[in-house]
Amino acid sequence: MKDFHYLRRKFKRRYARTRRGGPRIQRLAPAAWLAAPLLAALLLPLAIVPLRGGGQPVPKAVPQATERPVLPEAAAGEAPQPEVHVYLSQSGQIETLPLEEYVSGVLAAEMPVDFELEALKAQAVAARTFIMRRLVAGDSSGVPVPGADVTDTVSHQAYVSQAALERDWVRGGKSAGLAKLRRAVRETRGVIMTYKGQPITASFFASSGGYTENSEDYWNAAVPYLRSVASPWEQEITPNLAATYTFSISELIGKLGLSGKALPASKDLAASGGAKPVSSSSAQMPVKVLSLTAGHRVKEISIGGTVFTGREVREKLGLRSSQFTWKRKGSEIIITTYGNGHGVGMSQWGANGMAKEGSTATQILKHYYSGISFVQVSTLLKK
Repeated sequence: MKDFHYLRRKFKRRYARTRRGGPRIQRLAPAAWLAAPLLAALLLPLAIVPLRGGGQPVPKAVPQATERPVLPEAAAGEAPQPEVHVYLSQSGQIETLPLEEYVSGVLAAEMPVDFELEALKAQAVAARTFIMRRLVAGDSSGVPVPGADVTDTVSHQAYVSQAALERDWVRGGKSAGLAKLRRAVRETRGVIMTYKGQPITASFFASSGGYTENSEDYWNAAVPYLRSVASPWEQEITPNLAATYTFSISELIGKLGLSGKALPASKDLAASGGAKPVSSSSAQMPVKVLSLTAGHRVKEISIGGTVFTGREVREKLGLRSSQFTWKRKGSEIIITTYGNGHGVGMSQWGANGMAKEGSTATQILKHYYSGISFVQVSTLLKK
């Protein structure tokens, strides 16, 4: 494995040049398209659809009003910006642009413009940190073609191209909104989050069900700064907090890979936050929640003697979240989810709720990412 400092020197030589004249679009050669299927990979999703908690009382971890930490100020003058090469999934082209312009495009795609400014600033720092971690490490995983650093999809983080911003925002009558997004980027210019001197994995999602997840409860690795924390702020402000799915019995059995087995004939399966493990009696196919995560989602569930993780059930059935209730009604199974996405890292609606109560971007980020520090990109690259 290449030494971290060698990668940083390589990164600095490649990217530490100030770019002028706007983004560049690179068309891919036919060979790149032929190679794409072999290079394609999937990364952990960063879903951005509203979620909800399971209805249990959630203690409000309101930040201290007297604690007003300040993000590091941008360095004086125009420091050279790293370049970002974005694979545009619709056109198949690669757009090359300076870091801060890229962050503006991510912010336009990832967070509603009517969110509070401090929430937008927190998202800008998270987006900048996400891409800087990939650039410094030389990580192009999940990119289907050579020459790009990241895609414009939620497999990495969503991104609106500069051409689309000009067409849909500037000429589309949303100039004021775009100015607000760019203000959030400008006021956090160059700021990223680090843990022990290195950029963090700044995962985020739309809204929690009252608590975020420990990283190991959704992925396989325990990450010290991705800890489960209370997140009650989105409970009253997120629209469409719960989502209900209806499956026929045969459809559900097929999706779970349990062909030939019957679902419980009675009783609800409650798997919402705070619920105790519940079983549904069925001589042929008992269903039981075996354990819950720290974030009050289903950790393990036994269905007909087969043990699934909550994540597996979520992905097999296409659910928004692994925090759900499950009941049978006639010949149908009704599942109601509370939350959407993996639940690890920053809740976007939670960040907006915190901002509405007066929290700064720094307070928001320090709440959702435990033990992190803030540094300038230029400082990171000088080390």
